Amino acid sequence: MPSQNQVVYEVVELDGPDGSSVPYARITLDAPERRNALSAALLDQLRAALDRAAIGDVHAVVLGASGSAFCSGADLTEALRDGMTDSARRLAEVLRTVLALPKPVVARVHGPVRAGGIGLVAACDVAISSDEVTYAFTEARLALAPAVISLTVLPRMTPRAASRTFLTGAPFTAAEAAAWGLVTQAVPPGDLDRAVDAVLTELAAGDPQGLRATKELLNADVLTRFDARVDEAVTGSAELFGSERARAAMERLLRR
Repeated sequence: MPSQNQVVYEVVELDGPDGSSVPYARITLDAPERRNALSAALLDQLRAALDRAAIGDVHAVVLGASGSAFCSGADLTEALRDGMTDSARRLAEVLRTVLALPKPVVARVHGPVRAGGIGLVAACDVAISSDEVTYAFTEARLALAPAVISLTVLPRMTPRAASRTFLTGAPFTAAEAAAWGLVTQAVPPGDLDRAVDAVLTELAAGDPQGLRATKELLNADVLTRFDARVDEAVTGSAELFGSERARAAMERLLRR
C-alpha cells in the first residue's frame, strides 16, 4: 500500500534580484514506488498543496517529483478496482487549479513522463526538462484516449505533433517536446536545477500583482475552453476506462 503522504510541500528561500529572500513553494510528487502514478490520494494531496500555495506567502511554485520517474500517468490498479469517474474528475480539478493558480508554476521534469503526467507538465506555466527524459501518450495503446489531459496539452503542442504522438503512443524526446511546444526548455540533467533556479530568479523580479494579472491574461482562453469541455472529457475518459477492451489491455500491462 502506498504511503499516506504522497505529496511533499516545502517553502524554500531564493535570493531575489535586490538581495532579499524570496520564498517559493516546492511541491514534490512523492510516491516513487508507484512511479508517482496519479492515484486518488495523490491527486487529492496535490490539490491541497496547490491550494496552500495559492493563499500562502510564496512568489511561485515548483512542481517536481521523487524517484526515477516524474509521473507514470493514471494508477491503473486503482482504475481497474474503482473505475475512473472520480479520478478523472480529480485530475481535471488539479489541472484547472494549476492553470488558475494566482502564482506562476514551474515544472521540474527529471524523469520519464507518461499519459496523465504530461497533462500536469502542460498545465504549468514554464516546464524545464532534463534532455534525457522521454514522454509518451500511451492511452491509445490501452484502448483509451488522452481525454482530460487534452484540455491542457492541445493548447501547448502543435497540431501535427499532437496527432502523431496521441495516435501512435510512441515515446518522444525532451528535445522534441521542446520543439513542439510541450516544454519550455530541455537541458542536460546536471543543469536542470540551475535552469529552474534561473527561471525562479527571473520570476522574483516580477511584482505579485503583475504576475497574477499576466497569468490570467495568458490562460484566459485555455480556461474558457477547459470549462466548456471538461464534463465531456471526464465522462468520456470514465467510459473508456470502464470498457472491456481497456480493462483487458490494462490487465495485460499490469501482468508484465
